[in-house]
Amino acid sequence: MQESARDCKLKKAYFGIKFYEDHSNRTEIELITAVLNAAGIQTVCMASDVEKWGSVKLSLPKLMERTFAEIEQSDMVILEMSEKGVGLGIEAGYAIAKNIPLVVLIKEGCKVSGTMKGIADEIIYYDQPEDILIRRAF
Repeated sequence: MQESARDCKLKKAYFGIKFYEDHSNRTEIELITAVLNAAGIQTVCMASDVEKWGSVKLSLPKLMERTFAEIEQSDMVILEMSEKGVGLGIEAGYAIAKNIPLVVLIKEGCKVSGTMKGIADEIIYYDQPEDILIRRAF
């Protein structure tokens, strides 16, 4: 059976994770996005891809405008929610409002809120980034 061009196309995902001004989770971001890229999911993360680890400064209104634009251009939204953040909740709500599939990543031992369980299309618990496997085709 031949794969269609759509099946071969990389999926684009907005990737969100708790933001730290000092980029203390940079290694985690790089590991997770590398795993997703290897699985055929092209990611865009505001901290690394848009703000270039702090070398590009956006005002908060421009940052949110760009965030929403990136979400709208994505096939899915993937949020790492082991650490809670208001921005992550905003991103999740926006994805759901735009009918964009939402995947939640959470480290083993961390809790997912009931609200997030209610809106996520898939919740993936993992120990190491290499364990992340998105099972649903979006």
